Amino acid sequence: MDPVTVGIVGLVAMFALIALHVPIGIAMAFAGVAGVAWLVGPGPAMALFSIEAASAIANENLAIIAIFLLMGSFANAAGLSRDLYRLAYAVIGHRPGGLSTATILGCAGFGAVCGSSVATTATMTKMALPEMQRRGYSLQLASGSIASGGTLGILIPPSVIMVLYGVLTEQFVIALFSAAIIPGLIAVALYIVAIEIQVHLIPDAGPAGERLTWPERLTVFRDSWRILLVATAVSGGIYSGVFTVTEAASVGASLALIMALLAGQLTWESFVDCLLEAAGSTCMIFVILIGASIFSYFISLSGAPDALIEFIRSLGLAPLLVIVLLMIMYVVLGSVFDTVAAMVITLPFVLPLVTEIGFDPIWWGVMMVMVMEVGMITPPIGINVFVLKGAADETLNLATIYRGVAPFVAVDLVRLAVIAIFPQLALWLPGILGWL
Repeated sequence: MDPVTVGIVGLVAMFALIALHVPIGIAMAFAGVAGVAWLVGPGPAMALFSIEAASAIANENLAIIAIFLLMGSFANAAGLSRDLYRLAYAVIGHRPGGLSTATILGCAGFGAVCGSSVATTATMTKMALPEMQRRGYSLQLASGSIASGGTLGILIPPSVIMVLYGVLTEQFVIALFSAAIIPGLIAVALYIVAIEIQVHLIPDAGPAGERLTWPERLTVFRDSWRILLVATAVSGGIYSGVFTVTEAASVGASLALIMALLAGQLTWESFVDCLLEAAGSTCMIFVILIGASIFSYFISLSGAPDALIEFIRSLGLAPLLVIVLLMIMYVVLGSVFDTVAAMVITLPFVLPLVTEIGFDPIWWGVMMVMVMEVGMITPPIGINVFVLKGAADETLNLATIYRGVAPFVAVDLVRLAVIAIFPQLALWLPGILGWL
């Protein structure tokens, strides 16, 4: 077989292993090693296990992922998400649909602390869903705002997925973070618009809550100093240049730990649970990353990405049409695969194609994350939908959640179109900050 055919067979073999429930990182590693063994011999192929594993462990940029995950665990244990939700409700809870809007703002804020969509969704479900049910919100609006708002965890900086993309593509992580800020704000604004339209059409879906007095609001604001301090220290430290991303993650994790201790929320048992949670997620990401590195080496060696680029070029498609087709592919993958898996499996093929047709890899990183956000709330799986269903009681069914997320998916598609047509919305901020 010629090398390109070997690459295609290796890709099919990898998906076959995944279908047989082999862990994704292991499936990519074995398919990659087998492919390299076929192309250049078993000796160099087996050496990849040690070379790529050592390279991943020695990459200090990957420490950022572990520390941000630990920060999210400590922040959750400290109850910082409750502070943020109370603050958002104090400001806008008196408006029709105000609790849903507060949920979106809470998801954005907590996502900026924990960097995980799944963690954001699980946390906000336990906190926001009972409140909305108690105040007469429709389950459709309540569940839709939580599942959709939870997706902001992988877009709003600092994002674990953005860090991983930066490591895999050798892009500057802070440039990626800054590129995601304006699209993230657009996402929050459009989600609020979706809520406003729904409560305008169906007023009973989101009845207004009681209006807090200004002294009560100031009290809530004062009581929310912990989450504001952590968010300001991390984001402000990064963008002001005071901290590197690794240092900012360390400061954030330390502050979150201190907050949990001061609140009396951190027992020895919960401390160990936080460490185990962060360690488990980190190990999973490392295994996937090592497998992806091996598989990427094999795919590059086979010449399959170059063949794909030549094939696309021969079709004569407009560059923007190629991007649209890629986005459709990522929506499908995001609804079936874990976000990390969908990204690392496809990057060896997709990134060379995107750069070849003239698009910026920083812009594409933001676009890809946004598309995978849509996949996280669309059938047949939609990981955020299942996390919400698992964290809620039995009165909430999947059909209700999927109906609830439909308006948010619609505005997500609008956001994707806007950022695709006007890429400077993502590239302007890192450009003026000198990070491009």
